[in-house]
Amino acid sequence: MIDQTIIDKDNEARRAALAADYDALGASLDRRGIDIAAITAKVTAYGVAVPSWGVGTGGTRFARFPGAGEPRHIFDKLDDCGVIQQLGRATPSVSLHIPWDKEDPADLRAKAEEVGLTFDAMNSNTFQDQEGQAHSYKFGSLSHNDAATRAQAVEHNLECIEIGQAIGSRALTVWVGDGSNFPGQTNLTGQFERYLDAMRQIYAGLPDDWRLFSEHKMYEPAFYSTVVQDWGTNYLIAKELGEKAFCLVDLGHHAPNVNIEMIVARLIQFGKLGGFHFNDSKYGDDDLDTGSIDPFRLFLVFNELVAAESVEGFDPAHMLDQSHNVTDPIESLISSASEVRRAYAQALLVDRESLAGYQGDNDALMSAATLKAGFRTDVEPILAMARLGAGGAIDPIAAYRASGYRARVGEERPAVSGAGGGIV
Repeated sequence: MIDQTIIDKDNEARRAALAADYDALGASLDRRGIDIAAITAKVTAYGVAVPSWGVGTGGTRFARFPGAGEPRHIFDKLDDCGVIQQLGRATPSVSLHIPWDKEDPADLRAKAEEVGLTFDAMNSNTFQDQEGQAHSYKFGSLSHNDAATRAQAVEHNLECIEIGQAIGSRALTVWVGDGSNFPGQTNLTGQFERYLDAMRQIYAGLPDDWRLFSEHKMYEPAFYSTVVQDWGTNYLIAKELGEKAFCLVDLGHHAPNVNIEMIVARLIQFGKLGGFHFNDSKYGDDDLDTGSIDPFRLFLVFNELVAAESVEGFDPAHMLDQSHNVTDPIESLISSASEVRRAYAQALLVDRESLAGYQGDNDALMSAATLKAGFRTDVEPILAMARLGAGGAIDPIAAYRASGYRARVGEERPAVSGAGGGIV
């Protein structure tokens, strides 16, 4: 962790300027009938989970260029995730990936408590083969032609639930790379039936207070057809499985120009929105930093979420899911969590009564202008004050760099070879 005196010293140099900016924004919002303290309180209470794998350097199918101080195991990952939370105060939980993070649950709980974290949704892995695995997933997992391979994949997911129960998780996210790369390679209907049958077995193993998130993705690693390719198929899965099954929306898992906020609205309307994997994209599943390409789209997603906050039982899971190829992963995750909070704060500023009136009058221009009034508001003072009030850093990136944390762990952790390709 980072010495708190470093954070305090950096905060002291910025405190007066923040107070002035916060007061000025408060006065501006007050003229719009908005209480800045109430917005700040909601932002402070909002958290997004970090992915354990996100603190390592990602890569492409061609190469990976690891940075200094790469985490060696889940306990190093939890140290890094603890630093992200210590500085940004927006990421109180971590989402684990099994078997990458498989360790004794008691040790995981103890480490998480040490660094001030809890555990979010579990993530299973049947998209790659593991050492000692009896059956290969080269041609699929939950939808494989071979019953023994499907059973192996089901058993792995049930093991993830068992581990999750032991560490305090209450959700399982299932993403599979199953599909085909050639027309005619598989019977599309039969493949989907096999997937549904396997998912029913996993669903049957859910504890009463758990949720199952199925995740859709248009392509990759299967490029001709994917078993769970879009939100419509995902919705069918959730409906088929039952009331504890929900759809997870990854912002990068859609075709370019797809209206993701409309997908979010539809899933909310029919009670099947389970949560999000936040990232950003330019061409496809780029796994870029959240808000780095299209912050307006992120805002529009949160506009739908804020509008649904009063819906009974509405509690979507929020998690980052990114690959950091050219940045320090800790810095990217701190920044991305802040961008998610920014979109949330901006959506809270939308005048919903006026918006409803303009929509009722078919006033397209003023409806759009009402949304943009929220989006264009610089809410950085709210984000910084939320961090400060929770014991974090006014400028978390600056405080992180001043701490020398990366150089320190670079000395403690052995250098990692970048040989070989692969996105994980």
